[in-house]
Amino acid sequence: MSKYPGHTDGYQIAYSTDGGYTFTKYAQNPVISINSTQFRDPKVIWYPPTQQWVLVIAYAQEFTIGFYTSPNLTTWTHVSNFSNYGLLGLQYECPNLVQIPMLSNISIENPLDPSNFASTDMYILQISINPGAPLGGSISETFPGTFNGTHFTPVDQATRINDFGKDNYAGQFFYNIPPISPQVSIAWASNWQYAQVVPTGELENFRSAMSLARYNVLANTSRADYTLVSLPYDLSPLYTTTSSLTNSSSLANSSLLYDYSSTVPSGALTFNMTVTSIPLKNASGTANFTFMSSVTGESIRGGFYLGGDTPFFLNRGAIRGFDNPFFTDKFSTNNLINSDTQTFRLQVVIDRSILEVFLDNGLRSATTTFFAEGMLDTLIISTAGLSPGVQVAADVYGLDR
Repeated sequence: MSKYPGHTDGYQIAYSTDGGYTFTKYAQNPVISINSTQFRDPKVIWYPPTQQWVLVIAYAQEFTIGFYTSPNLTTWTHVSNFSNYGLLGLQYECPNLVQIPMLSNISIENPLDPSNFASTDMYILQISINPGAPLGGSISETFPGTFNGTHFTPVDQATRINDFGKDNYAGQFFYNIPPISPQVSIAWASNWQYAQVVPTGELENFRSAMSLARYNVLANTSRADYTLVSLPYDLSPLYTTTSSLTNSSSLANSSLLYDYSSTVPSGALTFNMTVTSIPLKNASGTANFTFMSSVTGESIRGGFYLGGDTPFFLNRGAIRGFDNPFFTDKFSTNNLINSDTQTFRLQVVIDRSILEVFLDNGLRSATTTFFAEGMLDTLIISTAGLSPGVQVAADVYGLDR
């Protein structure tokens, strides 16, 4: 069964009898119609307790998500609305409703261990807005709550933005994943402020890309309940080698430089950095990374300050292949040190023109695109000014495309 908006003709369906190779439009389309071009972006899930299909759909410029139910996908009943929550922007787009597990403990080294999953009674409603993001253009926001088959009730009035970068929009969740398992999503890695004018190769004839697929769960943290935790889908099948390309277990107040120009033809890498034994008071120092081109000198970099309000930053301003007044070059967030573990964890994934970062087991994440004149081929991981006793380890893996 396929579902699609029909402009002013409303919401329509088509069905397949050959496993999805061909589709036939339902003769009685549209199955829902309100005679509006701004009634769009349908998403349908199955709700087992009532044996009903549930549709979430955007009344885009009314800042409303409508909920409809159906026993058969052809006859629909409007049951509730979710209106005027969070950042409004110009319009609501691309809603998703998904049941999602809670973690018992976000602080453990492998939080996605199945034994760490708790309640599956929670849902998230994800809404994308464009324009109106804090950094400009498009962004997605998530509302955790409960769902009874007809009404979604958020746990609070907080606005939770999915990504602190500028290039992660309109993420969609995959179907048929058990609710006790991490839910998997993928997003459009761009921003409507410049998506139609970024560079493209002569032989490519397309713009934009998709983000990494991500595992998603909810977790209560020391400062905020029901935080959306996002981590990359398992990348190990893409490793170019069974062991790391380079690693260090003694990076405190030191640096690691790795030239991957000849060892990773794809130019795609991932690295993990773990900082341990961080003092709970008066911590100091920085942990930084830089990807650079040995030919053009361009670079994209990021880093974490262990003192003060513990900010983390990204900077794509030293990449010269694209210039646009809306192509913001710097991003930041704060990331408090976990008082239980006194540890900071960072995972970074880079491809030819996209970089994604995941802080502290996915409590914070960011997606940023970049368009370099020269291939990035050198990685530098460094720390400086760390308090006595702080330990730092890192490992680097190449990725096949």
